[in-house]
Amino acid sequence: MYGYFSAMTLHRVVALVLAPQSTFELACAQEVFGVRRPGLPVRYAFEVCVEQPGAVATLGGYDMVVDRGLSALDEADTVVVPGWQGREGAAPPVVLEALRRVHRRGARVVAICSGAFLLGEAGLLGRRRATTHWRMAAELAARFPDVEVAPDTLYVDLGDVATSAGTAAGIDLCLHLVRGDQGAAYAAQVARHMVMPPHREGGQLQYATPAPAGRPPESLAPVLDWAAGRLHEPLTVDDLAARAGLSPRTLARRFAEQLGVSPGRWLLNQRIAAAQALLEETDLPVETIACRVGLSSATNLRRRFQAVVRTTPGAYRRSFGRPAVLTER
Repeated sequence: MYGYFSAMTLHRVVALVLAPQSTFELACAQEVFGVRRPGLPVRYAFEVCVEQPGAVATLGGYDMVVDRGLSALDEADTVVVPGWQGREGAAPPVVLEALRRVHRRGARVVAICSGAFLLGEAGLLGRRRATTHWRMAAELAARFPDVEVAPDTLYVDLGDVATSAGTAAGIDLCLHLVRGDQGAAYAAQVARHMVMPPHREGGQLQYATPAPAGRPPESLAPVLDWAAGRLHEPLTVDDLAARAGLSPRTLARRFAEQLGVSPGRWLLNQRIAAAQALLEETDLPVETIACRVGLSSATNLRRRFQAVVRTTPGAYRRSFGRPAVLTER
């Protein structure tokens, strides 16, 4: 199963760059996996490689020097392709074979934005679901008709292969991978250092629905903050609507416009994230955690947790809990 690694073992992430390289998409991966942060244990080793070591042109108008060749991929646990600007031409056969080789041996292969095209060329997306920037989604579908292209989602994680939309969605995907590797609490600390939301679901829309002309809608931030501080209460969508001074239908429209999810889904995600943190950081019984996050019972928490996280609270605690927290109570 991808994503469960010992806290004592550094997970090696290697970014494969191709000229002209997008500096932002490379920085998405580097910022999440390659920055040492005060007070946060180091869990990743990050480096960059290229087909031919030396100067690599970038979209920023300057060159960067990369001294590692494709052999670095053979040491990687995760390989990131941070965009591929040359998708209109042929990919170097040696690069495609290197990607196939690392995938065959079990490394995770991740594409940000147009990097999905390189994964498609390598044959890693055939008859599978993938995404890319919305502007290139039709092109990806036409070029690889056996790929199920999800044009609206932020990212798609299949375990061994993951793809994301453009720009900030690359950060969302990288933080999502950290959550799977190291747990929600660790990922939240990384996000906090980056001043980023700790988690956006991959199924959220790449872009919000344009607001009608006229007076811009008010931000949902006040009602979100209010709800986040009351997860232990049996909040409903009607409660959120009343707090916002809106009808449930108008609230649902605002959530779709501003967050790309329904109010009910947002509320459930907040409860599950709070449960994950409590499972990681405390030895509280599951029944108690369920009450603290507003899911009423251990049975309900287990059912919801399984649906969202794809594992049980007990298994999650054994993977990510403190050393002393080894059993589900």
